Amino acid sequence: MSVLTIVFIFFATSQLYWGWRCYRLLSWKIPNPSRRLVAMAAIAAVWFFLFEFNFGSLRSVYFTPVRLTLGQALFAAPFLWWTASSMIAFLVAMLIAIVRAPIALVRRLTSRPSPRPIESPSRRHFLENAATAAPFVAGAYGLLYGRLNLETTEQPIRLPRLPAAFEGFRICQLSDIHIGPFMPAAEIRKYVAIANSLKADLMVLTGDFVTFDPTTQQAVVDAMRGLRAPFGVYGSLGNHDAWTHVEDSITELFRQTGVRILRAANVPIAISGESINLIGVDFQSRRGFGSSRPVPHLLGDIEGLISRDRVNVLLSHNPDTFDRAAELGIELSLAGHTHGGQAALEFISPELAPSRLVTPYVSGLFQKPGGQLYVNRGIGTIGIPIRIGAPPEITVYKLTRG
Repeated sequence: MSVLTIVFIFFATSQLYWGWRCYRLLSWKIPNPSRRLVAMAAIAAVWFFLFEFNFGSLRSVYFTPVRLTLGQALFAAPFLWWTASSMIAFLVAMLIAIVRAPIALVRRLTSRPSPRPIESPSRRHFLENAATAAPFVAGAYGLLYGRLNLETTEQPIRLPRLPAAFEGFRICQLSDIHIGPFMPAAEIRKYVAIANSLKADLMVLTGDFVTFDPTTQQAVVDAMRGLRAPFGVYGSLGNHDAWTHVEDSITELFRQTGVRILRAANVPIAISGESINLIGVDFQSRRGFGSSRPVPHLLGDIEGLISRDRVNVLLSHNPDTFDRAAELGIELSLAGHTHGGQAALEFISPELAPSRLVTPYVSGLFQKPGGQLYVNRGIGTIGIPIRIGAPPEITVYKLTRG
């Protein structure tokens, strides 16, 4: 059974549960059976319309607006919020039921009612309702504020072999743009202005410029054409750029704006006769990821591009290439792909991030013998336009010899 099938079954079960909860509420509010039936039918009709608009026949798979349209605001955003929040709330409700079941069984078997109950039923019900309501509140926060709450991260990177001329050299990274109605072209231009204001020496981009619609490639390139840095703007491509088959075309569009996409290629970045080696690769993974084919050997196409007498910096959308990069002696890898989990609860536990099911490298700085990796959380979203515990990020690296 595929992951998508499991997710769909869980989603369908959660919706049946909330339909039952809705029916119980209406039974209390509307005693008349005929009126109650009409109300349930109206709610079901609205739900099916919204489902069709977002996931069914009413959804235009081949056209993605690059601005927030009225239809997306009224019909997409609320239902996507409901989809994510209701599934998490259903999970919380099931966990509460699992915890309560053995307690209720023990009380029934012992049949010893306490003269002084530890917790009143009304208080217990209030706490349970609050727990199931929390995902809806968190989802609204992630939709309206969390996905727009940009963080600019200043990250020092120590490279013992760094040439003296590069001491204090600054690299700015943008990743996972995902242009669309919830990351419109106008919003991207704002991030471009912010990135330029950071006055980095070099600008790098690490893929996923589009999502599922190849026709958005021109809009995202136009939105990013204002990026400037003294030593140039370079980039690599992500899995969504591969899925939409825009790798060649978007590379050419970027070239026309002065941005060079490195596809199994390298370029020296030179200051006063000294240089570092910048390398870029397309999306690579050992396992099939969506419509991407697995590669037999990660980074097998760049071994000849590594410079043994210079510091090597790798742009690779997938952070899973880090293990092999460190083995090859690439001192610094810059990646994206994970969105930091997008909906992560790492402030509760480091394990509560969906991306950990895919990679151990979710967000931030990682080190191992041979190299370092930084995983940028990106600025866009995928699927559900919500960010919780994983705000969008622009990273500025300050290189130092120590």
